[in-house]
Amino acid sequence: MSGAGIGRRMEQVVARWWGGRVPDSERVPRYVAPLPAWLEDIGLRLAWPIVAVNLVGTVFGFWYYAGQPTTLAVGGQLDAAPIPAWPLIPDSPVATLFIALSLAAWRLDLDADWLHALAFFGCIKLGLWTPYVQLALNGPGGIELWLYVFLIVSHLAMALEAFLIHRYARFAVRSVAVAVAWYAFNDVVDYFWPVLDGPHHTWLRAEPLVTTAAGVAPDHTVPAHDFAAAWAVLLTVLATFLALATRVEKLRTRLDDREA
Repeated sequence: MSGAGIGRRMEQVVARWWGGRVPDSERVPRYVAPLPAWLEDIGLRLAWPIVAVNLVGTVFGFWYYAGQPTTLAVGGQLDAAPIPAWPLIPDSPVATLFIALSLAAWRLDLDADWLHALAFFGCIKLGLWTPYVQLALNGPGGIELWLYVFLIVSHLAMALEAFLIHRYARFAVRSVAVAVAWYAFNDVVDYFWPVLDGPHHTWLRAEPLVTTAAGVAPDHTVPAHDFAAAWAVLLTVLATFLALATRVEKLRTRLDDREA
């Protein structure tokens, strides 16, 4: 039996417990829909369990930012930042919250295309930014091995989740504009122009500590900071391209169907 056949058998088993209709798979190119249709179907059928997992991940993420000791040894990163800056700091927990709310909105038949776009951007951006930073910049030093592996694997899973969204989202231009505005703003204040005491981005273990007039702070002049910033900006561009390309391909498929 082929891999697709095995996958479809697995989907049928899942459907016995998590039935209901899922959106039809559209004939869009692999570059905007890289997951096989059977895996998309499984993910969509398991929407509510995935919502629950992501909500747990959101809680864990906020704990990580609030309670995990940082390189500054001043408690969690949220403790070291002013409260108005808090929405700009825990990017990954916010992204898992977006995807949880997106899947829930779809299951409840709510019109929330802007939320779907935010979820798509968040899962692409944070799902690929964190593994790069952990593997290429930070390394496993200074963190428990289980947590290091968990951060990499869980964020890669976020990137996979992003490619479920095209099945139920329209990615209207206004919705994509909302996501671009939010994540571009995050890039600016994270790396280039902090609007409050910072840093707003996740502290990088690759950044050494320096003593400033305000106290001890990470050194943002090292190449690791620039590499993290460049990858964040490139991922925002990638998410923008994929969202708009998905919209174009979906519209093209529907137009071809009407002309057929």
